[in-house]
Amino acid sequence: MFVCRPLQGSENPFIPEEDGAARRGEGEMGSVVLPTLRRKREVDAAIRDTLDMVLVLRFGRAADAACLQLDDILAKSSWDISKFATIALVDMDSEEIQVYVDYFDITLVPATIFFFNAHHMKMDSGTPDHTKWIGSFSSKQDFIDVVEVSGPKVLYFLQVSCSFCYHVRLFFLT
Repeated sequence: MFVCRPLQGSENPFIPEEDGAARRGEGEMGSVVLPTLRRKREVDAAIRDTLDMVLVLRFGRAADAACLQLDDILAKSSWDISKFATIALVDMDSEEIQVYVDYFDITLVPATIFFFNAHHMKMDSGTPDHTKWIGSFSSKQDFIDVVEVSGPKVLYFLQVSCSFCYHVRLFFLT
């Protein structure tokens, strides 16, 4: 049986399931729909080349239950936000990705980081860490709300009311 995965370079998108399971990781739900970045240069290119759109990077592990829940929400949301945002999964177990794991101080998974025009966006969701969203979103609409307010209309500071928290403030790190 063959499964489809995102095309990377000149690779064939159809790979045998037994080979693909080892590369994708068992139980990786969102990777069928969303691209998975495993190399530093892939993450660099995604950040650098995503212009006039929000880039959402989910750092996590394929076998983690919270990551699977978030992957499901991200996959379901990808079509709705495709005009103003791009989503990619980052495999934390990859050796090359440890540079980003250390830089963003990712200790809890899943961690979602937002970029706009290659600028890391700082986010205040009521937690002490303002560089990333820790954990999963409670629903698809909660995720869409956060991505919508972090789009091109945000210049410096924005405050909104959401169903999942008292307030979310997003602003650019320079």
